[in-house]
Amino acid sequence: MNSRERVLKLFKKEPIDRVPCFSGMGNITETGINKLGYRFAGIHLDAKQMAETAASTYKLFGYECGVVPVDLCVEAEAMGCQINVYPKAEGILYPTIKEKLVHNEADMDTVKFPANIAELGRVPLMREAIKLLKADIGKDVAVGSYVLGPFTLAGQIMELNDLLKLSFKKGDKVAKLLDLCADAIIIIAKEYEKAGVDYITVREMGATSDVLSPRVFKNLIAPPLHKVIKELSVFSVLHVCGKTNDIVTTMLETGPTAISVEQKNDIAESRKKLGDDALIFGNFDAYNVLVAGSEELVRSTIRKCVDDGVNAVWPGCDIWPTVPVANMEAMMDEINKYGGKK
Repeated sequence: MNSRERVLKLFKKEPIDRVPCFSGMGNITETGINKLGYRFAGIHLDAKQMAETAASTYKLFGYECGVVPVDLCVEAEAMGCQINVYPKAEGILYPTIKEKLVHNEADMDTVKFPANIAELGRVPLMREAIKLLKADIGKDVAVGSYVLGPFTLAGQIMELNDLLKLSFKKGDKVAKLLDLCADAIIIIAKEYEKAGVDYITVREMGATSDVLSPRVFKNLIAPPLHKVIKELSVFSVLHVCGKTNDIVTTMLETGPTAISVEQKNDIAESRKKLGDDALIFGNFDAYNVLVAGSEELVRSTIRKCVDDGVNAVWPGCDIWPTVPVANMEAMMDEINKYGGKK
């Protein structure tokens, strides 16, 4: 059973030989970038560089997926936001939003996205990158992509603090904006599906229950998430950051194939709530363990994830590119040794 077969069988809830170790979020490494002779700043604007860098994580370490894009600005850019990709920067500097679409509360009622959004910004580049990635390693691993969740995207096109305040004060106005964002996300996700992705992760990071109550999540965040997820024809994963134990039931009710949680989630508690049939991916600290931790911490964390009952060992966020080679190798060595003990 190769990695592709293992991951796709997992999504289908069919028997597999061991717990897989993969993700639906960014996982490029500086090691891969340097080996290819690229610069981090150039990857965001070149489909070939993006695809080759994404493939290098599997080729170098056996990480069981290939994922593009690399940054979190694709949807906002296509909707009309100006972004800064820092093309002359050295080192690791991710693109950011330079100019928002919504500058005040009144703008929320008039904002629209272009009808040809699928051809704007870097959406065409993402289609090409997915096709190249699929052609390169698609027979060996599942190829994934991700889109932002409606609330997280809304927090890109307007100030997040304003969005959070209005979520409590003027929920109807926020709901209208989230519905608009959901429509834009669906169009872009469909383009990724056409390009050949096997699964899509919906990253609703900004709706963490650290700042929004379970009630607000259920009433305001979940409906547009459900709208997006029900339109996906490939396997789907819903990821939410932070303390998610109080919302995992609602997360699953939005309809994804699996949910992804981070290290603040108590997997045992979530498993009791969701039952044995639910697919739960998680839940190690992508930076403090994999990047900043020792090799032994990496190994013990991977074992704990398996023992706690995750269906896939999966990071709580993007893997920071400076991850040490020894830690990537330790992670994959440990999952190969220990992942079949579940």
